Amino acid sequence: MLSKIKRFLSPSSEPKGFGETAPSPRTAAIASKNEEEALGLEIGLVDSYLSGWLRNDTGELIEGFAITAADKVLDIGCGDGGYATFSGKHGAAVILADVDAEKIEIAQRRVLDAGARSVQALVTDANPLPLPDAHVTRVVAMEVLEHVDDPAQFMQELVRVAAPGALFLLTVPDELIETIQTHIAPPVYFEKPNHIRIFKRGELAQLALDAGLTIERTTQYGFYHSVWWSLYWACENQSLSPPWHPLIESWTQTWTTLLSLPDGPIIKQALDAAMPKSQVVIARKPL
Repeated sequence: MLSKIKRFLSPSSEPKGFGETAPSPRTAAIASKNEEEALGLEIGLVDSYLSGWLRNDTGELIEGFAITAADKVLDIGCGDGGYATFSGKHGAAVILADVDAEKIEIAQRRVLDAGARSVQALVTDANPLPLPDAHVTRVVAMEVLEHVDDPAQFMQELVRVAAPGALFLLTVPDELIETIQTHIAPPVYFEKPNHIRIFKRGELAQLALDAGLTIERTTQYGFYHSVWWSLYWACENQSLSPPWHPLIESWTQTWTTLLSLPDGPIIKQALDAAMPKSQVVIARKPL
């Protein structure tokens, strides 16, 4: 169970498929048994795409956060590079930062293979970051702030290395699903180096404001992922790859069917707002 927790809590472990080419929403329409089975493996990616992620046509990692070949992107808490590969695909210079040297090595290979203009790898806890002031134009800090001892100090360091006008993409687990996890996840889930705090709604945006940033957009997503991970704890001996437990397969098929219905996306949007997996803030460093 401990190894399961460690793998789950790495920032790159969810949602699956980041850095791959995003499918069109039409994949929700199932034409055959083979297609149904394939969609079952990628429904998490489809769900994230419908929430605005991985817009290759616009270069947006998420709607409102575009990455171009002119950008220098700091991906802090990058894990094995699942998110950072998107920046690489769009030709950016990428700086990978994480405390796990093995995952940094994997991430570096993946981002280079994706086509990044350059890749710099840093094994660091960001206290401090070994980077000069005003060095990057994009900062990605996804599912990492809930792990750090002093989020305010952590944010100030991110702001220091960001150039004036730089965009920030910040995400943390939503307080509702994290509160549910207090009842069903093993205790180690809320012990260092895992999640050591729950961000109440609005606290992430306030953290960004207190660090001197301006808020450009707030949103939330991931009801599907919230339920998936909640069911995951009931599945003994389930790894983070197929074959999936029948309980997880059943949930995947239920969500696949919902998204194939005319009102499915509307229902998804309502459920994402009610019980999201993550809160999202896009902020900017003033000029």
